[in-house]
Amino acid sequence: MLVELTLCACFAMTDPAAADTRGNTPSAPARKTSPSEPAAGFKADEAEADDDLLAIERNIIQYTNYERTKRGLPPLEVDENLMKSARAHAAWMTRRRSLVHTTSPVAENIAMGQRTSRQAVRDWMNSPGHRANILGRGYRRIGAAAYRTATGTIFWCQQFRR
Repeated sequence: MLVELTLCACFAMTDPAAADTRGNTPSAPARKTSPSEPAAGFKADEAEADDDLLAIERNIIQYTNYERTKRGLPPLEVDENLMKSARAHAAWMTRRRSLVHTTSPVAENIAMGQRTSRQAVRDWMNSPGHRANILGRGYRRIGAAAYRTATGTIFWCQQFRR
């Protein structure tokens, strides 16, 4: 079986007022009727209302912080706004089956096709641009999400800020 794995990294935009040229807002809540669902299996519309981390989100953050701390960097703190943004963007990518960066003023790692959070973070660490985001000394906050299509492809999103 051939599994498609794709990665993409971008660094923080310099213009915080940049508009989303696709006409979508990163904070738009995922709809229950969408063909995507969070990879952890809860209802898509609960992501906006639930401030608690899902196990898969917690895992992404823990594996990311493990990579940072083993290199002497401080762990990243979970940021509620970045969580909402990462969830909304992962849901957007999943609904559209499209690996595209947000235009929000954040550093971002995105990926699709990895089966576990450990594999997603490992693949990001094996890519210079993604690794630079994860190990960025200036970043202090993180948001993370993973959504699954009806056919099982997982779209991953990490967002970072100072």
